Amino acid sequence: MSDLEVSVGTWDAFEDAATAVRTAVFVEEQGVSEDEELDGKDSDAVQFLARDGEYPVGTARLRFPESTVGKVERVAVREPYRGDGVGAALMRAVEDAARDDGATTLILHAQTHVESFYGQLGYETVSDEFEEAGIPHVEMRKRLDG
Repeated sequence: MSDLEVSVGTWDAFEDAATAVRTAVFVEEQGVSEDEELDGKDSDAVQFLARDGEYPVGTARLRFPESTVGKVERVAVREPYRGDGVGAALMRAVEDAARDDGATTLILHAQTHVESFYGQLGYETVSDEFEEAGIPHVEMRKRLDG
């Protein structure tokens, strides 16, 4: 996918595009309620948007529950674009931004069906399985180097 570009920005800048991707993936595809998906925490987060040309194909957000710990949330890639490197490109951008903001560790709650994807990126599972939004998850963690 030669036209893939990942941008870092604010919720104000990315709200429409990020909401479209998250609604397609989480609400329509996975059955998560819109209220649960749009949880009011987006304006406090660093936002990431992957586009194929002008078309939004993936998104993620990064929040900081502690000054050196970033929490990766709402990672979503539209179904036709999975397996094309969009998720990995988003995660590289998230990790770079987290490092730039002083994070030494990233945590995330991964749906169990994508646990191996995050594992390939260096994330370690640090919890038993639990449920979020009716979907099985595990907590994963990655130490960021310099």
